[in-house]
Amino acid sequence: MSSTIEEDFELELRSLPGVVSVGITHGEDDIVESVILTIRNHDPEAVRESAVQVSSLYYPDAVVILEEATEPRPDRGGVATAARVVLEGADFNEHDGVSEVRLAFGGRTGVGRAGSGPLIGGAEATLAALRDLGNVIPFYLMGVTKVNTVIGCSVIVALRSLSANDDRMGIALAHDDLLAAAKSTLDALNRYLSLDPERRQAVTGEIGSGSDERQRFPE
Repeated sequence: MSSTIEEDFELELRSLPGVVSVGITHGEDDIVESVILTIRNHDPEAVRESAVQVSSLYYPDAVVILEEATEPRPDRGGVATAARVVLEGADFNEHDGVSEVRLAFGGRTGVGRAGSGPLIGGAEATLAALRDLGNVIPFYLMGVTKVNTVIGCSVIVALRSLSANDDRMGIALAHDDLLAAAKSTLDALNRYLSLDPERRQAVTGEIGSGSDERQRFPE
């Protein structure tokens, strides 16, 4: 089990621009030995410099390793896996307190709106936009937390699964709460959204075979 310090360390690294995943290896006495950052669409040297600065605050002796994210590979049917959902924009209407999130996928745009302010509303609007794109999202919003870190304010979104033992958490850093909430919601769901259609149907089927309570999808 990771310590609170290590969790904060990972949070800082995952919040860096261009970082899509973080791996941590341990040496003797469970000391952090190295961190492996998978990056996409960012200058590796710029990411490395930021990562080394963060690492020096937590584990000065840890080695920072960068890996470029691989391109999508063909699935078993020979069709390339679709790109990830893209966040096109997000706006907050201060007059009515409604957040709007716009997502793009496969040439289509999904729009979601929700109240509750830019933090909770941003996460709820992102889930609504994913559903507007035709996705079945077998998760509901459990919590949204804003965390002050060394490099700025990050937002953590926690999603509770409607199936067993598959809760998700996402982390993101942005210049405002709404964008950070939307990005962290997508971060939490990236692995699910990248599943092939057969696996997604299997997950949906598992939920559908449960009780009536588990079949409700909160909006």
